[in-house]
Amino acid sequence: MRLIINLVLILLVALLAYILIDSIREPIAFKAEKEKRENAVIDRLMQIRQAQEMYRGVTGGFAPNFDTLQEVLTKGRFAIISVMGDPDDPGNAEAVTYDTTYRSAIDSVRVLGMDLAKLRYVPFTSPQKQFDIAADTMTYQKTLVSVVEVGTKRANYMGDYASPRFAKYDNSYNPNGTIKFGDMNAPKLSGNWEN
Repeated sequence: MRLIINLVLILLVALLAYILIDSIREPIAFKAEKEKRENAVIDRLMQIRQAQEMYRGVTGGFAPNFDTLQEVLTKGRFAIISVMGDPDDPGNAEAVTYDTTYRSAIDSVRVLGMDLAKLRYVPFTSPQKQFDIAADTMTYQKTLVSVVEVGTKRANYMGDYASPRFAKYDNSYNPNGTIKFGDMNAPKLSGNWEN
């Protein structure tokens, strides 16, 4: 009888030890995985922001979808204007000359190491999901400006950690929250992770 009680106590201690270790391991694993996945998504969003800025350099506005972004950055050209003389000097207006040269946008894309075909996909998604993208123009302080917004919900890339129950380990974690840059209601390109 005593042997059975000792075995039951040993099993109970082992079970309690396992529960204790698991309760410590889960928040550590969650935070490590969240950081890894969010950093990958932020890196991709920063590349998309660079691509959108290059697109604006070619067209004057932002791309409303990834197909247009890829096509323009593959085939478009930047205008580079060189100014000789001082255009602010009214006495020297005739000595000012402008020289325009063009440079292929795809050269800049290659220098930055961007893969335009993969830019649209959210990391860690299976099947692959695309970032939400929107672009338009709006009147801001009596001026027509281009606006863009690109992002995705955290639940799309958090995999097994997309449950709201993990918010107990990180008060700012909301799987239904969006990680994005830009704003359709204001002319800004900052990301909400930069606040």
